[in-house]
Amino acid sequence: MTQSKRTVLIAGNWKMNNDLPEGAKLASELVQALPEIPSGVEVLVCPPTVELKFVGCHGGILSSSIKLGAQNVHWEPSGAYTGETSVAMLQSVEVSYCIIGHSERREYFHETDEDQNKKAKALVAGGIVPVFCCGEPEEVREAGTYIDYVCAQVKAGLLGLELSSPNQLVVAYEPIWAIGTGKTATADDAQEVCAAVRVQLAELFGQEMADGIRVLYGGSAKPGNIAELVAKPDVDGALVGGASLNARDFASMVLKAGA
Repeated sequence: MTQSKRTVLIAGNWKMNNDLPEGAKLASELVQALPEIPSGVEVLVCPPTVELKFVGCHGGILSSSIKLGAQNVHWEPSGAYTGETSVAMLQSVEVSYCIIGHSERREYFHETDEDQNKKAKALVAGGIVPVFCCGEPEEVREAGTYIDYVCAQVKAGLLGLELSSPNQLVVAYEPIWAIGTGKTATADDAQEVCAAVRVQLAELFGQEMADGIRVLYGGSAKPGNIAELVAKPDVDGALVGGASLNARDFASMVLKAGA
């Protein structure tokens, strides 16, 4: 399956930014900037958990063609997990996607591959699509072992996950050295790793399923490089950080990805 047969996904990770009014304003500006989403492109925004319902309703996301996503989830259905959010809670605010395994969660909160595996299984069972993040730190990139490192993350994080459709999973390759640093992998760099990720997905789920799973690039993705990135055969969109906090920039990325 070629890249053109997979719907491009442009996903915005707002991280820990915007209070409720700011989040609703950004969402509203984005809805206005994208009255029509280009054919073959899907748009996703992932606000902080506390803002999901407000952004979805007051920001107009849920009444638009833009999808709503979360930034984290716990794998248990309920219980004594102070500060956590369950799959059912995300379902109740009409979340379609959920980011898991982001390098910031792995580094700052010491989340493991096992944690991501349990989250991925809980999300798929609940009908929410995991956006599974993977990526190498700078020292691994410099050592030249980044393909093995990233593929090991994918294997450990998704092992045993049962899929009936490739649309139940998204993988986002985010080289840690390019997140928020201004450094960006070249389109060829992104293609190299995304292609290797797809090979690993084929080992886990079979070639036909792997051919349909979208693999995104993240890490300083912006309007100036998005067209070149999505032109690569195994890069199916982007997980966008900083540029997603500006409606004009994010909308520009969506339009350029669909051009």
